[in-house]
Amino acid sequence: MNGADPIPLAQALIRCASVTPADAGAQAVLEAALQPLGFTLTRLPSGGIANLHARIGTTSPHLCFAGHTDVVPAGEAPWSVDPFAAVIRGGTLIGRGAVDMKGAIAAFVAACADHLGQPGQAEVLRRRGSISLLITGDEEGMARDGTARVLEFLAERGEIPDFCVVGEPTNQARLGDTVKIGRRGSLNVAITVHGTQGHVAYPDHADNPAHRLVRALAALIAAPLDAGSAHFEPSSLQITSIDIANPARNLIPARASARLNIRFNDLHRGDDLAAWLRATLARHAARFDLVPEISGEAFLTDPAQSAGVAALEAAIAAECGGAPARATGGGTSDARFIARYCPVAEFGLVGLTMHQADERVEIADLWRLKRVYARLLAAFLAS
Repeated sequence: MNGADPIPLAQALIRCASVTPADAGAQAVLEAALQPLGFTLTRLPSGGIANLHARIGTTSPHLCFAGHTDVVPAGEAPWSVDPFAAVIRGGTLIGRGAVDMKGAIAAFVAACADHLGQPGQAEVLRRRGSISLLITGDEEGMARDGTARVLEFLAERGEIPDFCVVGEPTNQARLGDTVKIGRRGSLNVAITVHGTQGHVAYPDHADNPAHRLVRALAALIAAPLDAGSAHFEPSSLQITSIDIANPARNLIPARASARLNIRFNDLHRGDDLAAWLRATLARHAARFDLVPEISGEAFLTDPAQSAGVAALEAAIAAECGGAPARATGGGTSDARFIARYCPVAEFGLVGLTMHQADERVEIADLWRLKRVYARLLAAFLAS
């Protein structure tokens, strides 16, 4: 294994117990790794969240790596090791954040070290091209004071990158099997239907909101929203809660509530779906409250029109032995914010153990991911 070793940095990051929203020194560890490489470092705290922007070079082409140093808690399931000890056992690095996504951050920094360590490369970057890192401590949390705030700062300074790769664990079974070129949107909705309370023996004196809510929900799930699109699976509406909170057996309640989530593809916008929900509910209830929350819109980086995606896919194919599948499924990520500003794709480690006890990554995969990122840097910065 040649070049900069990603393992020590991955271990140092894991040993910072940066459970959202705590930083626990993780970004200081990252700064210490980036400063000797020549990066200009800018801390951008917001709302108690630690954010870091690092850049070397001032011109295009500008390649950005986006990631997060915050992690989810260790959880209640037992670990075989201390989750923040970064133990290596049998060729595997174990620890919270090893996969999601401190390992990918370490791999990209090591790729930068290899790239900048080539003879004359630092001087080349002073004349043409830029590498940057956008690192937040708020991806696993509310995601209000992290990537979105840094992007606002970069837009004001005219420093939006030409292409961004997000180091989320995209692969399903082996490194190189999947690259994400988009994500579905997510709409959370709280519904409360109001009725008239009364005795169950005299329903003509009451207006049962539970009946109205059930009929409305049945109408919402009666037919699929769509059949999918070229790069997306069909949109999905899932009821997540129905709550009447009625302790009495002989009382028609005054209100009934439900919550639902829609994961939607690029055939829809969040506001349009909220309007459809409202119109459907209005056909079944005269009085109701509907509170929508759009976590993110669906987005797609068209591979046919993105030099960044082409370079990333070529790097994956060359290093991993085959072209990756293009995917848009799964949950949301900070790529939803980045897509508003520039083309973005996601590629990181294998996600089988993320958020689990004994989260772990193969040492060989960290080295291979470093080489993928190094190939991407060389190809994109030469474009």
